[in-house]
Amino acid sequence: MLTSTVCAAVSAAGLGIAALTAYRKRFLAATRIAAFALIPIGLAMTGVVDWVTSIVFKPTVWAGFGVLAVSAALFALTRLVERRRGVAGRKERRAAAGSEAAAVAPAASAPSLGPGRKAPSRAAASSAGSAPKDDFSDIEAILKKHGI
Repeated sequence: MLTSTVCAAVSAAGLGIAALTAYRKRFLAATRIAAFALIPIGLAMTGVVDWVTSIVFKPTVWAGFGVLAVSAALFALTRLVERRRGVAGRKERRAAAGSEAAAVAPAASAPSLGPGRKAPSRAAASSAGSAPKDDFSDIEAILKKHGI
């Protein structure tokens, strides 16, 4: 009952403003103001306002919205963690688990190192051997091609 009275008062005030605007010969603006002013009384007459106020003032409804918010937050959190980890779907995990048995890649020329061995460092290999011969040969070929 109180909500209907408040909606009627808001609509009446809006229609008064629309009438003043029309008096100033701004008819397009007055029509828009009147359209907006009729919305509250229309909602009150259809019962939407009473339905909304019954939802707003019930604690169980707010608890339900809270549970939905927690559910949405948990879903978003799991998706975020899944993307950061790069976790694949079930089929990709099964395929990866089946292929872990092979220690050598199909096109590899040498087997991969086991857990106890370390790769030789490049610094030791380059200092022990000779200096690289054709470091700039590809650059020289490009320059010759362009006549430089």
